[in-house]
Amino acid sequence: MKNNLSNIKKSKYYLDKNECVAIPTETVYGLAGNAYSNKATSKIFRLKKRHKKNPLIVHYSSFETLKKDCYINNHFYKLYKKFCPGPITFVLKLKKDSKISKNVTNNKKTLAVRFPSHPLTKKLLKLLNYPLAAPSANISTKISSVSKEDVIEEFGNKIKFILNGGRCKIGLESTIISLVGRPKILRLGGIEKSRINYILKRNLQYNKIDKITVPGQSNLHYSPGIPIRLNILKPKFSEAFILIKKRKKTSKSYYYLSKTKNLKEAAKNLYKILRKIKNNNYKSIAVEKIPNIGFGEAINDRLKRASTK
Repeated sequence: MKNNLSNIKKSKYYLDKNECVAIPTETVYGLAGNAYSNKATSKIFRLKKRHKKNPLIVHYSSFETLKKDCYINNHFYKLYKKFCPGPITFVLKLKKDSKISKNVTNNKKTLAVRFPSHPLTKKLLKLLNYPLAAPSANISTKISSVSKEDVIEEFGNKIKFILNGGRCKIGLESTIISLVGRPKILRLGGIEKSRINYILKRNLQYNKIDKITVPGQSNLHYSPGIPIRLNILKPKFSEAFILIKKRKKTSKSYYYLSKTKNLKEAAKNLYKILRKIKNNNYKSIAVEKIPNIGFGEAINDRLKRASTK
């Protein structure tokens, strides 16, 4: 406990100096910086090699701190009450007098916000007098980090500090929903759209938008840097094969997201498996068909974008 508190204070020390710190969340690790600081947010883009047109998600400690920067509506209240803190990101209308850096929004009038549930990051946010801009802690378009070791693999010693919170519980990014105008799901993620629809009493579908208006919409994303073939019955020789259900035959080239078709387990293991295959020097990946329901929709979305050439 003392060690955790010491590390949280160390994170605050660097963040207060406009440095970047890797933080754990329930979804994936984030590369965090002061969302009010042009200097800190510029460093995030530079470290990630991320295009400035791609906005950032901002992490808040509470509803009260969010109200300083964004307008709130009834849809937000309902979803916040049910899912927060947790793996859901809201796109809201930004207030004119908000201190949020224009780097974060790419000069847009909206802001993507969320409330992470990881206990260390919750404590850190409460110590700060500013929210944290924190996209996933990986080089842009590459595999997201779900552990301290992943972050080190991505950035080496380029980050001042990593707040080690162990392996991420969910292992897949947050669901993004726009609440500007009519609600729209803009990214599938840690909360299935059926649960959102139940709360809002709607039938929202995933809206894939070609133009990048909010975080997480790049076509090429989550990529191990090698070709990926989807919905495959039988892999090619020497090809890594990602599976969702245990097979009678065994092979060193088989990598299981789950052995029981558990889609929640599969989502948690996705980035871990992709990184392991990459590090084992396979030249290509085959993936068996994954049911396109529940978390399966988010998994298929990530794999489709990871396979984009």
